[in-house]
Amino acid sequence: MDYAASITPRALATDAVHAGREDLAALGLHAAPLDLSTTYPSYDTRAEAARIDEFATTGARPDGPPVYARLDNPTTARFEDALARLEGTESAVAFASGMAGLTAVLLARASLGLRHVVAVRPLYGCSDHLLTAGLLGTEVTWTDPAGVADAIRPDTGLVMVETPANPTLAEVDVEALAHSCGSVPLLVDNTFATPVLQQPVRHGARIVLHSATKYLGGHGDVLGGVVACDEEFARTLRQVRFATGGVLHPMAGYLLLRGLSTLPVRVRAASATAAELVRRLAADPRVARVHYPRVGGAMIAFEVFGDPHDVIAGVRLITPAVSLGSVDTLIQHPASISHRIVAEGDRRAAGVSDRLLRMSVGLEDVEDLWRDLTQALSARSPGTPRTEAGSVPEPRPVAL
Repeated sequence: MDYAASITPRALATDAVHAGREDLAALGLHAAPLDLSTTYPSYDTRAEAARIDEFATTGARPDGPPVYARLDNPTTARFEDALARLEGTESAVAFASGMAGLTAVLLARASLGLRHVVAVRPLYGCSDHLLTAGLLGTEVTWTDPAGVADAIRPDTGLVMVETPANPTLAEVDVEALAHSCGSVPLLVDNTFATPVLQQPVRHGARIVLHSATKYLGGHGDVLGGVVACDEEFARTLRQVRFATGGVLHPMAGYLLLRGLSTLPVRVRAASATAAELVRRLAADPRVARVHYPRVGGAMIAFEVFGDPHDVIAGVRLITPAVSLGSVDTLIQHPASISHRIVAEGDRRAAGVSDRLLRMSVGLEDVEDLWRDLTQALSARSPGTPRTEAGSVPEPRPVAL
């Protein structure tokens, strides 16, 4: 279902509600249907064989009725079309998780003999691990944005960056970085910003990755990933997905499509609350530093003078849990959990200090969140000694 070429450009908030659903009225439907079939009947085996051969050759979505759920699913296809519309790309390919999506991208480039990746830290901890460990036969060169051009080799298949970055919220100039990449595709992990705050392809990125588990789903009840890109690369990704089986369940596709309809409202409301919390945290003497991106958003990172584990243990309204992007506020200690898999030296070099906390701001009232957070900042676990004066550096509170 490619409606983008035939529809007058509309506001993102409108597309979030209608993209992937434009045919429903003509079908006599209001809500998008959920297709849970794993297989589909076909009495014309010659035509079926021709369609399968076409997919094996081109990777294009099969015309006509579905064949098998690992190849394509109508419900998931609606989500893919909608997300591509929001990101401004020709296509999108959904996966069982964000990591399955990244895996497919790496395998697709490696299949061309392009096994080298240039990456900028920090990335999500598991993305960092997948690249560093070489589990897919890839090799990675870590560099800062200014060193990307010099790090590219003839066998470089991908440049990868996350902006704002997990968990420090560091930002990268996507347009400048894309220029440095030359002909090598730039992949931007856009999970934190979402297409509400930035659309990387409009600044030169070729591939956009989302952990759809986060803001796209938005309610902490669905696991998924999606890669937005041009149709040529999408065809290769579909073939990788079919071969490796990292498919998105149609129920997840249904929930993600529904989540997109409220994405702009959720992101903007949570971002407004986050900005107010940043203002208060930056003035709080118990907080050493606050990190908040220029693009805005609902993610906050801050470093405390006291024990960050006491803060985690002290929250009551806020949920101490990994993940992000849900309607409720979550807080976690990256050095212990999300980035534990990254070597300690690499974590610290990327700005992930042991005192850093990451908070995903939800839709609660700002006063209730602040009351819970300020109590947690004063919490101290039984038997935990107070921090000695001067035992840690004490920079002035700064909002970045």
